[in-house]
Formats: sequence, structure tokens, C-alpha cells
Amino acid sequence: MARPKKADTPDTTQAIELTAGAIDRLTCRTDVKAQAFLRDTKAPGLRVRVTNTGAKSYVFERKLQRQTIRRTIGDVRTWSIEEARAEARRLAVVLDNGQDPREIERQQQADREAAKAAKQAQVLTVGELWPLYLEQGRPKRKDNWKPGYRADLEAMASPGGIEKKRGQGVTRPGPLHPLMALALANVNEDTLKIWFDREAVAGRHQATRALMMFRGFLRWCCTRPEYRNLTDREAAKAAAIVENLPSTKRRTDALEAAQVPGWWLGVEQLGNRTASAYLRALLLTGARREEMAALKWQDVDFQWRKLTIADKVESTRTIPLSPYLAQLLHGLPRVGPYVFASTGKAGRITDTRASHAKALQSAGIEHLTLHGLRRSFSLLGEAAGAPAGAIAQVMGHKPSATAEGYRPRSVDALRPFLEQIEAHILHLAGVQLDSTIEPGKLRAVV
Repeated sequence: MARPKKADTPDTTQAIELTAGAIDRLTCRTDVKAQAFLRDTKAPGLRVRVTNTGAKSYVFERKLQRQTIRRTIGDVRTWSIEEARAEARRLAVVLDNGQDPREIERQQQADREAAKAAKQAQVLTVGELWPLYLEQGRPKRKDNWKPGYRADLEAMASPGGIEKKRGQGVTRPGPLHPLMALALANVNEDTLKIWFDREAVAGRHQATRALMMFRGFLRWCCTRPEYRNLTDREAAKAAAIVENLPSTKRRTDALEAAQVPGWWLGVEQLGNRTASAYLRALLLTGARREEMAALKWQDVDFQWRKLTIADKVESTRTIPLSPYLAQLLHGLPRVGPYVFASTGKAGRITDTRASHAKALQSAGIEHLTLHGLRRSFSLLGEAAGAPAGAIAQVMGHKPSATAEGYRPRSVDALRPFLEQIEAHILHLAGVQLDSTIEPGKLRAVV
């Protein structure tokens, strides 16, 4: 067989000692296949691949567990022949050890990506995650945040600088705003202690409420695998912080039976007619202050004597409209959609604490919160002899099997109990309802 000339195209069916000239002359017939390989005799497994476009590169090819392993080493213009042979020998050693170089490279790439992600995570700030928390961190079994609480979350983290709705100047940054710049990985007992002590100077209770909200954020972070290892869930519960929190003793303020006449008279004498009706409605229904403030005329059914109230536990609850409350509401002016209307931006009553304070001062009662009126309804309802389950349902408490084997009652089944409670409160207040007079006109018992 004649020896091939140096100017001839190399025979790809035979292995040769690769040289620069042979590689340069290597071609691939475009009418036969898309690529061709020229094997090297000095480094088993090393080949030069040439495509039908003329591109040439070094590749390594061997079998591992009857499977062909082929790895591209690099372009022939970048790698020298000796460098390619050295890499081929390295890959051969890897295969001799029973390892797949492709898997090794994939693992190395994954390790690089994980290291890069970890490095980026170390500088991931609370402020970057906070909008995601507002979007995805809603309570379980709820479609969304309660609007008021969502607004509070946004206000707590607000940078401020917004023109005040009331008064002059701009708003201050929210208590949580200083935490927004912190890397999540740096939120720990020490950083939260420094933050809380600083915010507590301006208002300890507000700082405590902000801390409780931030605990919810940390809990949410711990539910997300990508943030779990960066989060110290117990940071906000550290002893150094908790021991400085205000007392969490439950409030027990409520009207005593003997205080009802004075309170009622003080409320009746308020110059603000809407606030007066609103405060009495709270006592007569046990509703939460925001539930009653948001009551609209469309939710009041005078014909069938029912009220539909926005509920904290469920979306709404329907309760009977008792006789006195019906006359009280009927006598209010209808200006806008809200029953307890206001000329303010909200269109409804928002804060009656000042009016309530005047009534308390007139009655000689030292302290009673608006939520205390809700407790008062419960206690006075018990004194009136109403079942605990009926009282709980009217108030919108979460159903409890411990309350007389709680079962939901219909509106008509609740009606006699609510009227019984209302009659008891009116009796204590010294007010008698006369059903023969026009709605809203009552006469006091002398």
C-alpha cells in the first residue's frame, strides 16, 4: 500500500500521529455526512472533529459502561496539540476511575451557581422581600389581607415624606423602615434589639406592634426554601427584646351595670349626633368598632329587620335588627352610602375616641375603651340570660364547641335573644322604647 503524501487529505478511517499539517488538511465531505473525526495515536481517545462547514475542534471519546462518552476539548486554533493530548489523558484517568466527566462538569457548574446564589442571598435585603411578602404572605385560608391590616403593613415600612392628609408637613418614616435596608441574613437578635430600643423612644406600643408584624414576615421567610437558611426566625423572640415589651395583660375594661345610666346619658348628650348613635350601636350589638363604622345603608334591612356586618372571621355575618337600634338608625340623616356618615375623606366615621372621652368624663367613668363596649355587650348579655352561643354568634366570635355545644342559629332564632339583651340594657339605662311613636323618638323613664 502506497504511503500517503503529506499534501493528501488525511484518511479518517486510520489513526495517525496528529500534526498541525494533518489537521490543516483535514476536511469533511459535505455530500456524505455532517462531520468527520481523525484519531490520534499518541493519546488514545483524542480526536480532531471537522464539520462540513470547516470548523475544527479537539474532542475526547471513549466508552464508559458500554456508553459512548464524548467531550469537546476546544477549538484547534486555541488549543495546541500537546495541550489537547494532556487534557485527553486527564479525561482518560477520570473514566478509568469509573466517573463520567459530564456529570463532574454538571456538578461543578451547579456548585458554581449555588455559590453565586449564596453570595447574592447574603446581600438580599428585607426591603427587596417586603413587597413579595405583602403579595404572597396573606394568612392561611384567606384570599387576601384584611384591607386595614394591609394598609398598616405598608405604612409601617413606608419611608415617609408624603404630605400629611391632616395638618402641615410630611409623614415620618414608619417604624419598620430602618429594617428595610438590612440584609435578611443580618437580621438577628442584636440588630433587632438596637432597632427596637431606638423605635421605642418614639412610642413603645407602636414599636411593639411593628415587631409583631415583623415576626409574621420572618415566619413567612422560613416557609420559603430559598430564604429559610437566611432567616433567624427566633430573632424577634429573644429574651433581650421580649423582656422590654409592654405588658400583654389582657384588657378587661367593661361597663358595670351601675355605670350604664351615666354612660348612656353622657353619650346621648354628645353634640355629634352620628357619634352618639354609633357608640350606642356598639354597645347594643357587641360589634367591633370598624365593623360598625363600615356599615352601609344597603346592609340595613328595615323591612325584615336585619343587619349585614363585615366580619373579621367570615366575610360577613347577619344579625337581627333590634327595635331600639332600628329607631336609632332610622333617625340618622342619609348622606352618602354609610350609615354613620362623615364629611371626612373616608365618608364615614373613623375615630370617636374624643367624643367617647367626653361622655366618660360626664359619667364620671375613668376608663373605657371602644372595645370595652364589646366586652360590655357580652357581660350584659349574660346578665340578661342570653345563651353564650347566641351572644358569640351576634358578636362574630369564631364558633366554639365549648360554648353550649355551639351551633349556628338562624337570624330569627337569634332575634329573641338580642331583643332580650337590648331590653336589659335599656332598662339599666332608664330608657323605654315606645313602639307607637315615630322612629327615633324615645322617652326616658322618670
